[in-house]
Amino acid sequence: MVREDRSAWKAKYFEKMTQLMEEYPKCFIVGADNVGSRQMQKIRISLRGNGVVLMGKNTMMRKAIRGHLETNPAFEKLLPHIKGNVGLVFTKGDLTEIRKIIEMNKVAAPAKAGAIATVDVTVPAQCTVLGPEKTSFFQALAIQTKITKGTIEILNDVKLIKVGEKVGASEATLLNMLHISPFTYGLVIFMVYESGTVFDVAILDITDDDIRTRFLDGVRNVSSVSLAINYPTLVSVPHSIINAFKNLLAIAVVTDIDFKEAETAKEFVKDPSKFAAAVAVSAPTEAAPAKVEEKKVEEDEESGEEDMGFGLFD
Repeated sequence: MVREDRSAWKAKYFEKMTQLMEEYPKCFIVGADNVGSRQMQKIRISLRGNGVVLMGKNTMMRKAIRGHLETNPAFEKLLPHIKGNVGLVFTKGDLTEIRKIIEMNKVAAPAKAGAIATVDVTVPAQCTVLGPEKTSFFQALAIQTKITKGTIEILNDVKLIKVGEKVGASEATLLNMLHISPFTYGLVIFMVYESGTVFDVAILDITDDDIRTRFLDGVRNVSSVSLAINYPTLVSVPHSIINAFKNLLAIAVVTDIDFKEAETAKEFVKDPSKFAAAVAVSAPTEAAPAKVEEKKVEEDEESGEEDMGFGLFD
């Protein structure tokens, strides 16, 4: 079979990438360091039907993107991130689900001298299968050992390598002798592209509850500032009305001014026993303890809001 020339191969590559950019509105920019061809094949299989992995030289990917800018100028935002050993994973599916599939396809790998540690590496205390002749090797690494039944025993956990440090030849040899594969390798997601926007992959960790909590925090801040400077806003007006009503109620209690809403408060001031009786009536009974207790909790929360002058959004 005659192999096609390089120009024809490049033309097919550009055609394929252009087709993917037109067809898929989302993609991941992924790093492929230490990922072998067999592992890459497994990743492609696991993404079948959900996404397409496209690898290639950075110059070719940039050229293909620039050639597509007239059709979709938003892809220009990808260019600054096409550097190093990277590829693109195109998808139409849910980004969070595709991310899980990508991150699941990792394999354990032995430590190699010169590699950068991706995690902290600790050698646990254990009885090894190594003979006494290896004692000097452990001593060179300042690892406390003893001979137990003809083999070397590591007495304490040893923090061997910290994340970000370069793996030395001695550390790599020790880990391989103990059959410890501390690192896992796979596609690493750097950035995410969706409908003209490029953002960090950490954004995918934000849930609807996180957004709701941040929004409510902002509403509370606006309400608090508005109340403090006496500037009415949509979120502060209800609290201003309640505070004004409490002032009217307080004036009515200590004067002869009377209105419907103040009658109950005046009765409680004149005869505190009525307040105690009202509390007793609102206590939960055996017939319907759950329902009445729930009502009591709601009354307590409303009473607390009136006492403090703050509501849900303060």
